[in-house]
Amino acid sequence: MNYKEQIFNIPDFETLLKKQGYRSAGNHSAVKTCLWLGRSVKGEGSCYKSKFYGINSHQCMQMTPTMMCNQKCLHCWRPVEVDVRPPEKWDSPVEIVGSAIKSHKKLISGFGDSGKRELWMQANQPKHAAISLAGEPTLYPYLPELVDEFSRNGITTFVVTNGTNPEMVERINPTQLYMSLDAPDRETYNSVCSPRSSDYWENIKMSLEILGRKTERTAVRVTLIKGVNMFDPAGYARLLEMADPDFVELKAYMHLGFSRRRLPRDAMPSHDEVFSFAHKVANEMGYEIIDDVETSRVVLLSKSEQESYLF
Repeated sequence: MNYKEQIFNIPDFETLLKKQGYRSAGNHSAVKTCLWLGRSVKGEGSCYKSKFYGINSHQCMQMTPTMMCNQKCLHCWRPVEVDVRPPEKWDSPVEIVGSAIKSHKKLISGFGDSGKRELWMQANQPKHAAISLAGEPTLYPYLPELVDEFSRNGITTFVVTNGTNPEMVERINPTQLYMSLDAPDRETYNSVCSPRSSDYWENIKMSLEILGRKTERTAVRVTLIKGVNMFDPAGYARLLEMADPDFVELKAYMHLGFSRRRLPRDAMPSHDEVFSFAHKVANEMGYEIIDDVETSRVVLLSKSEQESYLF
């Protein structure tokens, strides 16, 4: 056990993943059910993405093709202190899709007695893949082919990237391409995200420009940490204008997982604080607040001419 594992009380990475409800999919991919899938199968509510984009939470599969990441963000609820090495050989997209669906079905096998069996049976046929579970998906070298393989199986995709790999951002064409933007300037980015390379800030700006040229739907997500990166709405707006996204999600940092060892609980802004900040960003870039979900402390911005945002 290395010193980081000792400090964070992590016995080993594989044990940790199992303890936190992950299930491996092939040699390096993983699947995990989210809170909202469990609630949706029971008929107890849906994720904010259901309200914003029409995604059926009970048919959404949360997965990642790699647990590796090139940032160590303060607000990440994963154990970023433990490095994940690349595999000796990468699984093919066909192997990953098949393994992911199989692992997903095993994870939800116990939900069949929830009293909503029809929803559970539908959940066994995922219609959407959120490629955003952990790690940085653009580090998987066959990500464009993986997106295509999901599409061939009738499954829509959200890919969430940190924007540090603009070459891959250029190549992928998911149903909706998300990019995280966690700072209005280089100095704040370095302190919040602890990137492996000092060049990543320039890469992020390149990725924002690439988003602006995409024809599929795009979204930029800003995770707001009170007292850390929740300032300079004009700075955020200038960066967001480079991407010209269809949507901007401004969401509160949530005090969960391993982030609790890096940030205090009062780093979570309230929904009112998020809404107020979102209003300032919207005014700076000429967007409008078109929706919000108080329980998730998230606000959605879009252009004024946006008529429909559901799938």
